[in-house]
Amino acid sequence: MKDIVSRIRKELKENSDEKTRESGKRFFKEEIKAYGVKTSLVRGIGKKYFREIKNFNKNEIFELCEKLWQSGYMEESFIACYWSYNLRKKYEPGDFDVFERWVFTYVSNWASCDTLCNHTIGEFVEKYPEYISNLKKWALSENRWARRASAVTLIIPARKGLFLEEIFKIADLLYSDEDDLVQKGYGWMLKAASDAHEQDVFDYVMKNKNTMPRTALRYAIEKMPADMKKKAMEK
Repeated sequence: MKDIVSRIRKELKENSDEKTRESGKRFFKEEIKAYGVKTSLVRGIGKKYFREIKNFNKNEIFELCEKLWQSGYMEESFIACYWSYNLRKKYEPGDFDVFERWVFTYVSNWASCDTLCNHTIGEFVEKYPEYISNLKKWALSENRWARRASAVTLIIPARKGLFLEEIFKIADLLYSDEDDLVQKGYGWMLKAASDAHEQDVFDYVMKNKNTMPRTALRYAIEKMPADMKKKAMEK
């Protein structure tokens, strides 16, 4: 198993590019560790090696994911996310502890946060919605990535029209968060919910627009018709 991780790292290094690494940094305010490999190539490497391990048991694959997360390299986290998402048909309630540990221990930038939460954890809470109560605890964490994760985990379910009541509850918990990446996270969650519940989200925004951070508000109304946007942005 260790050999697989070593081979992945060797391939990532062979495909690294200084220009890609430097251009990628402009999307992040915090320091990131990156090889500088294009996302399409990372995805291809992840898929190639998953074919080797797909018959491993789930815990063995999670162990490999953990090793990838431990490196701190963004590209390795993307592969770990791809692998864990591919196990979605095998998710069990106890897997939440694994995913939660990854959020609190390894996530260190918005890209790794969103890739893990949009897919792996989002799929998990669709299957086990009782764990949304844990997301509410994340929303109160001192860890900025856990707070963002509490919202972005619900992006895909929100687009399907699911969990609207819980979405509003998490938005309430994050409402006055001063971190712009958390504001963007819950604004994005509301925007996703507006796909299926436009009027409900609009009503929520209108009720709160005078005190809602403008960053979150702009994200929330982004897909709405021009007249709704105008009303929401009026002082």
